[in-house]
Amino acid sequence: MFRHRRFAATATALTLGAVATAVFGFVAPASAHVTISPEVAEQGGYGRFAFRVPNESDEASTTKVEVFLPENAAIGSVSTTPVPGWTAAVEKRTVDPPVQVHGAEISEVVAKVTWTATADAAIAPGTFQEFPVLLGPLPETDQMVFKALQTYSDGAVVRWIDLPPGPGGEEPATPAAVLTLTPPDAASPTEAPADAPAAAPSDDSDDEGGNGLAVGLGVAGLIAGLGGLVLGGLAFARPRREAGTAPGDEAATPTS
Repeated sequence: MFRHRRFAATATALTLGAVATAVFGFVAPASAHVTISPEVAEQGGYGRFAFRVPNESDEASTTKVEVFLPENAAIGSVSTTPVPGWTAAVEKRTVDPPVQVHGAEISEVVAKVTWTATADAAIAPGTFQEFPVLLGPLPETDQMVFKALQTYSDGAVVRWIDLPPGPGGEEPATPAAVLTLTPPDAASPTEAPADAPAAAPSDDSDDEGGNGLAVGLGVAGLIAGLGGLVLGGLAFARPRREAGTAPGDEAATPTS
């Protein structure tokens, strides 16, 4: 039996959620399903994502995961990274007419990615596994819906294919993973806004005058400092000459 099935009594689920919040300080997820992380990305670029697959069977393990790319939002490139104990296979499909990718036309796009586990690497009950991918370029659309099939060791197959509900609609029992796409920024961070005021032209005469005044003040300060040192030296030497003795006329050392 799979835990993704809804409880028959909604009130009971709400009560359990309230108790969990009061006692443990958090709200448990209503139902785990295949998701994509992150869930928001920018149109036009490449992104690193991970399909997160939980095992919802009490006895069987997940041995295969198939993720289907949306047909209405073509992706020209999908790269996978090794997942220990799993093999990845990327399948493509032909599109007619070709799609534009960075100014070039391509007639083949990615249709599906399949991960298959070896005997010891299957997703055990109560655990989950992430499958990282690099997708791109991301299409100019509001969202991408990734349908998935999850195959268990006992032969059961869970179809995560339900489309997201409309505004105010209830979440389906087996929802597909959804990636929300946002338009790219209008201006690059290194570009100045178009209405930014231009910098005022520099006045060379003002710069020269300012530099000349600074040099003059520096020279005057240096001269004043040297004059102060000379006067200080004379003032220090004069009392010594008045209190001192003439050469050869040394005072006798007192004797006891």
